[in-house]
Formats: sequence, C-alpha cells, structure tokens
Amino acid sequence: MRAGRYRTVPSAQVVIAVLLVIAMLPAGATVVAPLAFALLAISLLWPVQHGMQRFLPRYIALLVTLAVMILALLAFGWIVTWSFGRVGGWMVFNAARFQQQYQEIRQWLDEQGVNVDVLWADNMGTASVLRGVQTLTSRVNSTFSFWLIALTYLLLGVMEVEDFEGRIKRMQSSRARKLLLDGSRQTAQKLRRYMKIRTIMSIATGLFVFGFTSAFGLPLAKEWGAIAFVLNYIPFIGPLVATLLPTAFALIQFDDWQSALVIFVGLNLIQFTLGSYIEPRVSGNALSLSPVVVLFSVFAWSYLWGIFGAFIGVPISIALVTFCRHHPSSRWVSELLGRDTEADRDRGSI
Repeated sequence: MRAGRYRTVPSAQVVIAVLLVIAMLPAGATVVAPLAFALLAISLLWPVQHGMQRFLPRYIALLVTLAVMILALLAFGWIVTWSFGRVGGWMVFNAARFQQQYQEIRQWLDEQGVNVDVLWADNMGTASVLRGVQTLTSRVNSTFSFWLIALTYLLLGVMEVEDFEGRIKRMQSSRARKLLLDGSRQTAQKLRRYMKIRTIMSIATGLFVFGFTSAFGLPLAKEWGAIAFVLNYIPFIGPLVATLLPTAFALIQFDDWQSALVIFVGLNLIQFTLGSYIEPRVSGNALSLSPVVVLFSVFAWSYLWGIFGAFIGVPISIALVTFCRHHPSSRWVSELLGRDTEADRDRGSI
C-alpha cells in the first residue's frame, strides 16, 4: 500500500494530543500503571499458557500460569524484603558506629561554619516526622492497590488474549488490523527478549557483586549481591544506587576512604563491564532504543509513576517505538529514537 493513501494528521493536533496524554498520566497512575504492568506480564506469560493449552484445559492452564506469575512476584518481593531488611538490621545493630560518624561529620561542619543543630531543628521537627509517617502509610496503601489492580488486569487479560486477537482479525480496516496484529506480536517478542536478557544480566551482576564484596571482606556480601540483582532491572539509576550503598557502608565499616574508594572503583568496573560492554553485545537490537532514550525513559516514567514507572518505563518505551515503526506517519519516531537494523526490519522480528 502506497504511503500517499494514508491520510495525514495536522502536526498541531498530534502535539496537542500528546501533551494531553502526558498531562493525564500522573492523574491516572492508579489505573494506568497497573494496566501497563499487566500488559507486560501478559506478553511474558502468554507463550507459557498457550503451550500448556495444547495438553491441558484452558482454565487449568490459566491457573498454572497465574500461579507461576504469583510465585515469581513473591520470590522477587522476598529478595527485596530480605536484602534491604538485613541491611536495615545491620544499621540498627551498629547504631553506635553511625552515631560516631555523625559526630565526626557534625564537628567538621561546625568547623566550616555550618550549624547542624539549626538544620536539624528546621528539617526534623514533629511536623516532619508526621509527614514521613503519612508518606510511608500512603506508599504502603498505594503498593497494595497497585498489585491488587495489576493482578485483576492480568487475570482478565490472559483470559481474553485469544478473543481479543480474533476481534482484531475481524476488523474492517485492513490498515488498523495489520498495525495492531504486527505491532502487538513484535512488541511482545521484544519485551520477552528484553526481560530475558535483563534477568540474565541482573543475575550475573548480583553474582559478581557478591564475589567482589565477599573477597574484600565487606559485611552483608550476599545482601549486596541481591540488591544489585534487584536494582539492575532499572537501567543506569539502579546500578548507580547499587554501587553507592556498599561504598557508603565500606566507609563506615573500614573507617578509611582508601578501602571505600577501592570498593567503589571495583563495583563500577563490574557494572560498566556487564552493563556497557557485555549486555549491548548480547542483547543486540532487543532494546530497540538509544541509550539516551533509555535514560530519559527511566527518569520520565519514574517522575510520572514513581518506583513502578522506573521498573516498567523502558518496556513502555520499547512498545511505543515498536508500534510507531509499523505506521508510515509515525515511522520517523522509531527511526529517530530506535536502533533497529535494516535486516531486523526486513525480518519483522527481533
């Protein structure tokens, strides 16, 4: 079909529509963010369920698929709770050491003319403590609501994948039918490969961080490895945080900046080698985004949806760029932001 047969949309209308959607995203985070997560989960789980339906009844396969998903989420949540809980427990047990470090920093700031008592009184009053408690309570409630809504979307969505595909195939517009079918299939393929590679690299990062911190004698080596594994799912920002946390603890544990510097350099070498050298060569075009767009996706979606946006921001951007590539009027977006090769476009796969 020739490009000239596609009706063009005025640029002003496109810009206004995009701005309206962006403005609505924070307000709709309670509903839209769980939906985005559920769609990502469906793209990962559907091949499993579709394969099991060949020898199991449909609803039995559905229950098994959901059980696998819930077990994976519980395991991931346990790793997060265990690792950060152990680090928090270590901080409580070594409170006296933190107090000593605080006194030394306070003394140094006083020598520089900074009154710590005034800053503490201004920022850590009763109102600040109450606000902190309210924020924590709100985060717990929002997290519970997020998972409840996401699991509901997931349950209903997995049940309707085949029916939804059938409705698309019955659409009268061949142009819309091709866009939705090809875009959905290729997006699902890209997301599955992206999550597979991200998981493999996260496991490798966690193992290397555990080995390095253990060899160096840093306490909580297993916990630092688990934290590196979890945070590696957030490109750029996660590895940075996973590097700074052990470095700060090394400064307190060894009480000298040379050891902390060695740990900082070593962890950064691990993150750089795995994240910037090995992973791009393993993933190829699975990401389909330039590094700048990846970083922007993490910042933008975390600003809109918080920590959940940071985790699913890159998959959302992959989906948007992939769909843009399947329509002539928006293909320039994919060409500008993506990095697919010509052979990849010809194959129509990752």
